[in-house]
Amino acid sequence: MADAVLFIGWGTVVPGREQTSLQVFSEGVAYWQRLQEQGEIESFEAVTLEPHGGELLGFVVMRGEREKLNQVRYSEEFLRLNARAGLVVQNLGVVAGFSGEALNRQFTSFQEQASELT
Repeated sequence: MADAVLFIGWGTVVPGREQTSLQVFSEGVAYWQRLQEQGEIESFEAVTLEPHGGELLGFVVMRGEREKLNQVRYSEEFLRLNARAGLVVQNLGVVAGFSGEALNRQFTSFQEQASELT
């Protein structure tokens, strides 16, 4: 069961690159689907946000095992796709995260450290 996530967030489209951004996003969806079909990730969800005054306009959350997500994150294809995305959107970011049992371990560790330091 997945206990790790890989979060890819982006902001506004670079002016003049609207059509290209749609092409790159389609490439991303095809890539994430292929990763899921091959068992490299457990699942993914792509989300766009309504206007809210912030910089984040959309994101993808990939779920899987930490080791497999790390392999994906530093693969040539992932890096190439993110380089392409970085040319068509602003504020592109990739962040690892915790879910499931790994999230519970993070909170337990935080509680232990907070108790020790207070």
